[in-house]
Amino acid sequence: MEKEIQIKAKDEDLKGVYANLMVVSHSKEEFCLDFINTFNPPTLVARIFTSPAHLKRMIFALNENLKMYEDKFGEIQASPETEKPIGFKPRE
Repeated sequence: MEKEIQIKAKDEDLKGVYANLMVVSHSKEEFCLDFINTFNPPTLVARIFTSPAHLKRMIFALNENLKMYEDKFGEIQASPETEKPIGFKPRE
């Protein structure tokens, strides 16, 4: 049985942010996920650092939830990726 975790959150964080682009970079020890809102001006709205093992668990959870969503609402038709650069370069 999983232990329930109590978290604290600031009121402004509970509103969430909108992102329609994600840029992923990584080193041997960590992944960096940059979430960007591309509306003018393009803005970095969140940056998440996590370990490779935790990223793998996140991907598993996302895939599991995506399957449940598509089972309920139908397959999502993904649009092609944009080819326009937005002037944001991830760190190397």
